[in-house]
Order: sequence, then C-alpha cells, then structure tokens
Amino acid sequence: MLRYKKTRDLESRVFAFVAIINTNHQRKNFHNKNLKHFYYIDGGRFSLLHRFLYLTFFWVKLFYEPQKFKELRYMKKTLVLGASLKPNRYSNMAINRLVTFNHEVEAIGLRKGVVAGIEISTEKIPFENIHTVTLYLNPQRQEAYYDYIISLKPKRVIFNPGTENPAFYKMLQQQNIEVEVACTLVLLGTNQY
Repeated sequence: MLRYKKTRDLESRVFAFVAIINTNHQRKNFHNKNLKHFYYIDGGRFSLLHRFLYLTFFWVKLFYEPQKFKELRYMKKTLVLGASLKPNRYSNMAINRLVTFNHEVEAIGLRKGVVAGIEISTEKIPFENIHTVTLYLNPQRQEAYYDYIISLKPKRVIFNPGTENPAFYKMLQQQNIEVEVACTLVLLGTNQY
C-alpha cells in the first residue's frame, strides 16, 4: 500500500496522497504502472493526470504548510477608521483582534499612538491595497471622510453598530463598493470576516 509519509519531497507526497484517496483499483495502477513516472516529470511524461495533480498540488501543499494557509486566508488589509487608544473601546479591540487573526492593519484616529504594534495616524494617508474599511465614527463625523474613503477604493466598508449611515451607503454602492452593516468583532469571532 502506498504511504505518502515515506516519500522524500512534498511533490511526491502530493501524488501519493491523491493516489491514496482513489479506489483500490486506482491505487494499484498508481503503484504498479504510473507512480514512478511522477518523480521524473521533466522527462516529458506530462499526461492529463499529471495536470490534474498539479491543479491539486497547491491545496495539498497548504495542508502540509498550515502557516502559509493562514497567511493566505487572512490577507484582507483593513483600515480601522476611528481608532482609539483606550482598551475598552471597540475600535481598540478590533485592532487587537485583526492583528491576532493576521490581517494587515492600518489605523486612523484622533490621537497618535500605538495599539497592538499598529501605529495610529491622525492624517488621511493614501494607503494602498485597502480591502476593508471598518468604521467607528458616527454619521456626522463620517462626512469629513466620504471622499477619502472612496479614494482608497476598498472592496467593502463595514458599518459597525452606531455608525449606520444610509446616505453614505448609496455613495459607496454607486462606486461599486460593498456595504456591510455588521460588527467587526462578531465577523472575526464567527469566521465570516
């Protein structure tokens, strides 16, 4: 019986792994006829089966390297707008949780400082590649940031409890920016972020 733990490199483990999850008949074919060729793909034996295995290679590789999976999964660069230095504020908790979940975080607030290793700025810095803006500003204070948020071209804006602003929803949707009315902490805690 094939055992992928005995193979010498990750690529070999992938091929053996796929063989193991097939039927007994397929396992036999892999073992007796084809498996030896998988270690020498440079030799020109690149069949449809090889192509299938290479498509699955990436995902199986993540299985063996969970840290890379974690980095891939949590790659939503987030701007916390309305960040606070006070530990009891939800924006502060959000920064800590985002960092814990390996998101890249930027933060803007009223006062400069550092939370969970993230520097809080007081300026409207033109950050690049922002995926999500999570708001901790009431609707009146949001008005000063309308153009700034839109200029960042985020994929979505999260309106946390107390920040709901239907007028701003429409502006964002006109720019094809997703609007999500939810609690960032809950989204993170329920794996829906």
